[in-house]
Amino acid sequence: MSKKITIAIDGYSSTGKSTLAKQLAKELGYVYVDTGAMYRAVTFFAMQNGFISNDLFHKNELIVSLPKIKLHFEFNPELGFAEMYLNDVNVEKQIRTLEVSGFVSKIAEVSEVRAKLVEQQQAMGKDKGIIMDGRDIGTVVFPDAELKIFMTASAETRAQRRFDELQSKGDDVTYEEVLKNVQERDYIDTHRADSPLVIADDAIEIDNSYLSKEEQFTTVLELIEEVIHS
Repeated sequence: MSKKITIAIDGYSSTGKSTLAKQLAKELGYVYVDTGAMYRAVTFFAMQNGFISNDLFHKNELIVSLPKIKLHFEFNPELGFAEMYLNDVNVEKQIRTLEVSGFVSKIAEVSEVRAKLVEQQQAMGKDKGIIMDGRDIGTVVFPDAELKIFMTASAETRAQRRFDELQSKGDDVTYEEVLKNVQERDYIDTHRADSPLVIADDAIEIDNSYLSKEEQFTTVLELIEEVIHS
């Protein structure tokens, strides 16, 4: 596979976008960028600085503080993927909590946050050979991507997957809490004014409610090979 392309994977929360993207990047030798981790890191920064909680959201204070936020990924050979660093501190574990999940869609609604992160994401992909997943990769970040995938599954299926993942990490959460979070994020992601979650006209939709990770991987890898050899 000598020809390098840009692969955009969009979709709802907890559809396994990151898992698929990591598998594909390893198989193809491509760079993988988890844009969700970037938004989660900004959310964690906002929480640390008291800009957002259940009772308040000081949006303007966050916007003013954006120049103080430095994000980068560092590959961890033991884990086999790149971890998120916020101002040179590894925050990979902290950004994956349900608490961060509860605020991330609100942070992602802020146009100034999106502009900052989209600029960084586009710079990362300028040389192609990249797989990026998120909510607006095929519509905003890389509208000219050679392959666009849109992943979906029922809210209940996604909540069960997320619940199982959090439980395995020792997080004290209930299925009902996780389902509520998934449904709230779906609503905010699809209704925000700036870059809402929509299916790009030229995206291929994959409902993975009843697909195994292996079936999904094989399906998308075949699509990639078709594009590369076309």
